[in-house]
Amino acid sequence: MDNGIAEKAQLLPPITLKEMSGIKLMNRTDTKFVATAEQLHAFLVAVRGKYFIQDINGKRIASYHTTYFDTEDYQMYNMHHCGRTTREKIRVRTYLDSEDTFFEIKNKNNHGRTKKKRIAIQGHDTVGEEQESIIPFMEKHAWYDINEIAPVIENWFNRITLVNYAKTERLTIDFNLRFHHIKSDGHDRLDRVAIIELKRDGNVPSPALDILRELRIKRSGFSKYCIGSALTNKTLKRNNFKERLVMINKMEYKL
Repeated sequence: MDNGIAEKAQLLPPITLKEMSGIKLMNRTDTKFVATAEQLHAFLVAVRGKYFIQDINGKRIASYHTTYFDTEDYQMYNMHHCGRTTREKIRVRTYLDSEDTFFEIKNKNNHGRTKKKRIAIQGHDTVGEEQESIIPFMEKHAWYDINEIAPVIENWFNRITLVNYAKTERLTIDFNLRFHHIKSDGHDRLDRVAIIELKRDGNVPSPALDILRELRIKRSGFSKYCIGSALTNKTLKRNNFKERLVMINKMEYKL
């Protein structure tokens, strides 16, 4: 994505982390949309006057690094691939600008609600050394034992976070996605695709939905873990992701 994204981000009114403290939405509904670079530019123009942008010490585009864990036979990936509505993801996420790192467990139920639990850890490479805190955390919140899972893929991306003026929802916009599959050593990147995710507690009114509809930005499931894995490890089942992979390839001009 070009520098125009940063320029448009500067035109939105800022909101601080402290001001956002009441909008954590740890138990929420998530709706994802996939946009081209051109659509993202138009979206950032259209939300002016309706949304704040998260600003941390003058920085409005954050950088993330995430490592996803799975079992040896990729149970978590395969649950998503086969359409299981109740599923789990386990990951370590680092906010690169602050170097804060969290071990996270995300559970999605069959009503489409997502619950996220997390604990702070030292870093991506310290999971083995911090089992004294991670094991009881997993026993309480996860379906798996620490010995059943291992790191399988990592990604890097940039994120813009928006908050509506009513402070009832958050929008995250992820772009510049990079993937590295740890087991296959496969690499891929998405330069012209942005993932817009609407996060809200229930069905509160959302100004973004009308804007997304007007810009023909379509709702589409997009798991960075699953799509990244399908792009970088050709041994995994991919049939049920084929439609999304074809869409992404067209957006990236790879076909």
